[in-house]
Amino acid sequence: MDFGPHLMLASIEGAVISAILVLTAMGLSIVFGVMRVVNVAHGEFFMLGAVFAWAVSTLIGGHAGFGFVAALLIVPVLVGCIAAGVDQLILKRIDYDVDRTIVATIGVLYIVQQSTLMLYGPEARPVAPPFNTRLALPWFEFGADGFQMIWPWGLSVTTYKLFVIIAAISVLGMLWFVLTRTKIGLIMRATQQDREMAQAFGVPVNRVYSWVFGLGAGLAALGAVLVVPIQQAHYLMGGDPLLLAFIVVIIGGLGSLPGTVIAAVLIGMSDGIISVFFSPTLAKIIATFLVAMVLVFRPQGLMGRVAA
Repeated sequence: MDFGPHLMLASIEGAVISAILVLTAMGLSIVFGVMRVVNVAHGEFFMLGAVFAWAVSTLIGGHAGFGFVAALLIVPVLVGCIAAGVDQLILKRIDYDVDRTIVATIGVLYIVQQSTLMLYGPEARPVAPPFNTRLALPWFEFGADGFQMIWPWGLSVTTYKLFVIIAAISVLGMLWFVLTRTKIGLIMRATQQDREMAQAFGVPVNRVYSWVFGLGAGLAALGAVLVVPIQQAHYLMGGDPLLLAFIVVIIGGLGSLPGTVIAAVLIGMSDGIISVFFSPTLAKIIATFLVAMVLVFRPQGLMGRVAA
């Protein structure tokens, strides 16, 4: 294939990475935006989502679609409940102190990771996609014979990868609606703006914090359920999503949801394209360099606000 079709394939891979990354980073951004908590265990909630997706799909059996749909409905809720329990048992008791929450979530990271190793094992295990038809993609060229459509060999994409992109966009739309058009979103935004004032008006702040922490973990778990038919479930798979999520949140602006979406698309697309044409390591190096540049020249991020 020529450069153009290769670039198209790389862009599709980048779009899939962006779709998973935006869900994972959005969970981290919401938690920081409302609670001002840096959740270092966020990647392990992603890993739990993948492991639970394998467990649910294996337990359901039968056609791959039944297990996948069950995992899609059950796993984010289950991981969200576990995260809400962590909030009630640990973070609430240390009063969400910035320094202590970092140390506490590091502890949660190791507890979840090692518990998963003991119960699940060190093996990487696959989850069958509910559908995986390969679709050939056309390429358009203008040559000596005029404008024509060709079908280069190898230029194709699976229907499941297209589903991942559409699913992420749909979830983002629903999340935007909840945050901007519902009472739940109003309560979350009021808690984010002024915790004490919201509490004075009868908002159960501690309960809101538990819901928000669970929502952030649930979004990460949802991303993991979507990615596990592409990438096998493994007890160490939380490291890369955590790193990329932090990169996205820093570049986009801490707590800025529009900035998180923009940064996730930029990082995901560049990761996919650079990984295809060069190497995944170079993609991570460039992403880290971008973080350094943002911290030097625009510390608040692309869409973040300067502290008053």
